[in-house]
Amino acid sequence: MGLEGRVALVTGGGRGIGKGISNALARDGADIAIVYRRDEETAKETVREIESLSRKVAMYQCDVSNYDNVKEVVDQVIKKFGKIDILVNNAGIASRGNSVFDTDVNELRRVIDTHVFGSFHFTQAVLSNMRQQPRGDIIYISSIAAGLCGANGSPYNMAKRAIEALASTLAKEELPNGIHVNVVRPGLIETQMGAKLAMATRGVKDIKELYESSPFGRVGQPSDIANAIAFLVSDKAEYITNVVISVSGGT
Repeated sequence: MGLEGRVALVTGGGRGIGKGISNALARDGADIAIVYRRDEETAKETVREIESLSRKVAMYQCDVSNYDNVKEVVDQVIKKFGKIDILVNNAGIASRGNSVFDTDVNELRRVIDTHVFGSFHFTQAVLSNMRQQPRGDIIYISSIAAGLCGANGSPYNMAKRAIEALASTLAKEELPNGIHVNVVRPGLIETQMGAKLAMATRGVKDIKELYESSPFGRVGQPSDIANAIAFLVSDKAEYITNVVISVSGGT
């Protein structure tokens, strides 16, 4: 959808949903900066896929909960690519599925550090440069869990609610600077994390066991999330900001 000349930074961009986002934005013409935490080999595989599309791409290891680390990575991306037009805050981790009573406070801190502080850190770090561009886009990956707030998931539910509050606040603040801020809420997605979630919450060993009972006869795919984001950062969505889009097959 015409992203030529734009640079996208995708946190958690080397695997799962993030990999789908990185590839989709590259196919539409953007150059990609992939931020990963541990899975270097998968990030390298994603880099090779994007290189095959003749797009400029680089990967950066980062602990998103560490602001100094984040600032260093953002500076490196700007030095290499010259700017940042699009930020997708996708990096995240799951909580352990315990009740509030049984949740270790250290787990809460770990989940909040990754989702909330990680998103805040990258947002704050890119804004100065993004404000200089004709248009900026910041996307936050939330979850339908933010709306459902189901039992036995308080750290994750709290983190996703906080991300959505950050996004809505930022959308109002950055409107005069031409920066669009939007949220995408995935449902269950067929990734490594999604498979673990399906096993923990629904007791299935293979996520494909859920196809028959899922909307449209399948579980959501990373491409479903990626396609929504590719639209939101394109000229076709130039009058859209401060919205939350659920990509969940209606669940």
